Amino acid sequence: MTSKADFTDEEWTRLKRAPFVAGLAISLADPGGPIEAAKETAATLRTVLHAADDGGHGELVAALAREVSDEARQRKNPLAGFKPSRGATAGVEILDELRAVNAIVSDKASVQDADDLRAWLLAAAQEAADAAKEGGFLGFHAVRVSEGEQRMLDSLREALAAPAS
Repeated sequence: MTSKADFTDEEWTRLKRAPFVAGLAISLADPGGPIEAAKETAATLRTVLHAADDGGHGELVAALAREVSDEARQRKNPLAGFKPSRGATAGVEILDELRAVNAIVSDKASVQDADDLRAWLLAAAQEAADAAKEGGFLGFHAVRVSEGEQRMLDSLREALAAPAS
């Protein structure tokens, strides 16, 4: 079983903030208003808190989620230390960060723990994408997941793919 002791402090911090980075990727892929951003952020946080409670994503994810949950109660910023630039390069920086997280977990975690973490990050992104309808006018013709969000979800799946054996 993989534990916090298998990672440096910096690596552990990157793993803890990764679901929020994945959620941020969705928010930036098709920026809506403040209500949509709040819904997407809340959905990401729910995904993290749920993992802390149910353990359905394995022990490594549960340990990360419990620590994030404790820090959230202390009002600590889950994205501390990560601030992508504004504009077109933000998506690239986010994908690079998640590729780095994938490399860390692929290198240091068991295959099962790495797979569980990848699935958790993709679940956080999907929950953010599903959290608010996009487009339309007064709710008419709005879609659950916009084209931009779907492209980002596809990019996240590529960035978080398990390395070839």
